[in-house]
Amino acid sequence: MRIGIDVGGTFTDIVMVDDKTGNLHFAKVSTTPPKLWEGVLNGIAKVLEKAEASIEDVDYIVHGTTIGTNALIEKKGAKTGLITTLGFIDVLEIGRIQRPGVCLYDFYASTPLPLVPRYLCKGVNERVGADGKVVKALDEDSVRDAITFLKEQQVEAIAISLLFSFLNPAHERRIAEMCTEIFPEAYVSVSSEIAPEYREFERASTTVINAYLQPIMKRYIQKLTQALAEKYGRVDLRIMQASGGTITAEAAERYAINTVNSGPAGGALAGAFFGEITGYSQLMTADMGGTSFDIGLIDQGVAQVTSEAKFEGYPVKIPVIDIDTIGAGGGSIAWVDKGGILNVGPQSAGASPGPACYNRGGQLPTVTDANLILGRLNPSYFLGGELVLERELAYQAIKEHLADPMGTTVEDAAAGIIRIVNANMSKGIGVNTVEKGHDVREFAVVAFGGAGALHAAELAADMGIKTVIVPRLAGNLSALGLLVSDARHDFVQTVARAIDEVDLGEITNVFGRLEARGKTQLEAENFAPEEIELLWSADVRYEGQSYDLNISMNRKSDLNHDDLVQLAKAFNDEHRRLYAYSSEKETVQVVNVRVTAVGKTPLVKMKKVELSAGDGREAQKTPRMVYFEGTGSVEVPIYERDLLRPGHLFNGPAIVEEQISSSVVPPSATCQIDQYGNLIIKLGGEENE
Repeated sequence: MRIGIDVGGTFTDIVMVDDKTGNLHFAKVSTTPPKLWEGVLNGIAKVLEKAEASIEDVDYIVHGTTIGTNALIEKKGAKTGLITTLGFIDVLEIGRIQRPGVCLYDFYASTPLPLVPRYLCKGVNERVGADGKVVKALDEDSVRDAITFLKEQQVEAIAISLLFSFLNPAHERRIAEMCTEIFPEAYVSVSSEIAPEYREFERASTTVINAYLQPIMKRYIQKLTQALAEKYGRVDLRIMQASGGTITAEAAERYAINTVNSGPAGGALAGAFFGEITGYSQLMTADMGGTSFDIGLIDQGVAQVTSEAKFEGYPVKIPVIDIDTIGAGGGSIAWVDKGGILNVGPQSAGASPGPACYNRGGQLPTVTDANLILGRLNPSYFLGGELVLERELAYQAIKEHLADPMGTTVEDAAAGIIRIVNANMSKGIGVNTVEKGHDVREFAVVAFGGAGALHAAELAADMGIKTVIVPRLAGNLSALGLLVSDARHDFVQTVARAIDEVDLGEITNVFGRLEARGKTQLEAENFAPEEIELLWSADVRYEGQSYDLNISMNRKSDLNHDDLVQLAKAFNDEHRRLYAYSSEKETVQVVNVRVTAVGKTPLVKMKKVELSAGDGREAQKTPRMVYFEGTGSVEVPIYERDLLRPGHLFNGPAIVEEQISSSVVPPSATCQIDQYGNLIIKLGGEENE
């Protein structure tokens, strides 16, 4: 058995898979800030009880966490200092001298403030040249002065990022040694370990973020492992990364930046997994929880990974599953601005106090309150009945804060909340598809998260998308995605050579060294040789371009000239696909070479059931009035998902309820249950059958 745990802003989701039987067990408990590990332990205990299992039956636990993400959002990381080459202490302030957004002339554009204020940035006298040779030896007196100053300022973490250290890390390593000697209490992050590749600003930014988060992440992991040990004894704990792979808890303490956005990464992997078993390769994942809405792109069955990502506006140079996040969740607060216009989010009621209907002290109207008023949620069946929703509290919150100020009815105000949050999500999906050259109409939507299936069908219809998939365990899908993931370690080295100037022996040796590091790491994690997969790729661009494309390469013991020719061709083909342009006459440059070391974990096997005929009538419960835009409130059938059988087909409007989620099937839509128990909602009526 294996357990996946996704700690969200409102709920902590737990899924256990039994590899012998294929059974899935799940639980959803309230997140417990500030002691998040308590919610994790509550969830483990609950899912073990449901499965009638003990911790001895569990091989390992995979944990996705929002701790790093929240620390960046709230700017509550550690007080951090930066040591860089003398004369370059403004690297974070200067950045790329770019304005965010689409308009270069926006006078009101602002970039996030550096995580390290300028007075805590110290330069040391040294210089490594662009060829990796030492131009000026390290002045250890200047290093000692810098460390002593940062110690006096009581920083908790130190980031070290020197010029061209990715080619020659000797100076950075010596500074790290001196930090240990002079200031042993400080957490130290070194750029040649965290992001050993070119681009000075991005490398410094990545290293600073790691230092900023490392104390917080380490304290949390240590408290969690201690709590697990006290209750269950030794537990194999693995942490999800933003890249879609897992690392050990010990590695996560050192590479804290890799854990940012780890929960959404699990959701994207789960979306790809369900796309594969349902036969869809072009997918948008729509993960709507209590706090945020995460959008992922699955192209040809693969979750897209980028090394040009940003966390809360700060650039990072680590592999990251390409996910866009907006502040649109069930707990997003609706409000009226000074002009009398209704807005939704990005502020959230979170887990505490939560939406008004939770009856936990929240008094502001949220998306969940709107869904309750419109009849889309069953007040006595939320979380399987564990939390009874108070409709009167939701009604009063919407009336007082929205309906009365706008001079409208509570129902119309609630419908307005749904329209606006759907529009916000539609815009977010556009960023991840249309703005990247994809036709959104060619995609299906995989809807999950506690609130995803409440909105996905209407959202898809607005965008011209014809199919929505609501997987089993939709409310806990990110936690299941953690169990789909393999162990993963990424290694990179900058080459920066024109492709016809690449030394084949040198580049083969580079791949070999990176491979050896990956094998050593996975073997230390007890992966057998047959469970280890090594993947090669290169970052390639036209000479003079600012950015590059990652191109997969065949792994070989002896690279030859034809392999480089094939690499250039693959790059030109990919450039043409993305930008409708390529030029075989341009000089192609190999910027970085990469090795991804993967430790394969057991596949999650879903039970397959033969299809049967029927309209699901036996799964119907007491009907109720539900509001739909364009038709108003109508009485609709309510289906219990656990009673629906593969092959059942029915028409909308309808609501499908389950313990941890609810799905809206709008008018002019059909819903069929496939052989794995997934809901396949077809929009537009009979033409889609």
